[in-house]
Amino acid sequence: MTNSIEGTMNLIERLITIWNAHSTQEVAEIYAADYQGVDVTDHNLVHGQAGAAQQLERYVCAFPDLTFTLEQSIVQSDSAALYWKARGTHLGTMLHIPPTGHSIELHGMSLLAIQDGKIKQAYHLWDMAGLLRSLGLLPDLEPAAVLGGHNIQT
Repeated sequence: MTNSIEGTMNLIERLITIWNAHSTQEVAEIYAADYQGVDVTDHNLVHGQAGAAQQLERYVCAFPDLTFTLEQSIVQSDSAALYWKARGTHLGTMLHIPPTGHSIELHGMSLLAIQDGKIKQAYHLWDMAGLLRSLGLLPDLEPAAVLGGHNIQT
């Protein structure tokens, strides 16, 4: 099967729909059997359709109302770069962090390699500091700290 830009765009729409529906059963439709994924929160590779389903399940267990919004994308026939926003309420353990009940909103990027109309590889990078701030586990930076301690006059 040959990839096309239109086919990749349809695959991305399906990816967001499946993740927002929390449908671990439908993961096989969009991930290759030999899928490999890298997530900033996990030092292990995610392998295969079952691994992709487990990854989704892990996030949904921690954030049962988790939703993703695609903010921007760059799509080619065999790859895609996605900039997305995730929202949810922390009601389950994630990264050894017990439920806080806090709402989160964070941004991330995913780089996808597409083969035969399915996701073959993925690299997911997202705002871990933003997550920890949303959960009340990391303080907001003071303006001086953001500016490297320099007092800038406006």
